[in-house]
Amino acid sequence: QLQLVESGGGLVQPGGSLRLSCAASGFTLDYYAIGWFRQAPGKEREKISCISSSVGSTNYADSVKGRFTISKDNAKKTVYQQMNSLTHEDTAVYYCAAQRAIRVVCPTGYTYWGQGNQVTVSS
Repeated sequence: QLQLVESGGGLVQPGGSLRLSCAASGFTLDYYAIGWFRQAPGKEREKISCISSSVGSTNYADSVKGRFTISKDNAKKTVYQQMNSLTHEDTAVYYCAAQRAIRVVCPTGYTYWGQGNQVTVSS
């Protein structure tokens, strides 16, 4: 079965950094676009980054541009989200999602979703 599992979240101080991981099983990343999303309490889910299946082209939301970096290792079937200069506004549940796609960085929709991983930025 196709599964995505996020890890690496937790409690971090303002200004700190975390690296989230999204491990895929049951399929290869070679033909799937991956997106990172987050949802804070009382807010809509926000797409924050995308990466294409083969070339690995990326795109970022303005809210995280310059601070977050999405990357992946197709052989390890893992996608990463490096998060730097974290603030209280980055507190949210972070999700990774996958969609079979070729030559697409950010699909309009995603079929497969992880369960989410909490990131809390607090002093």
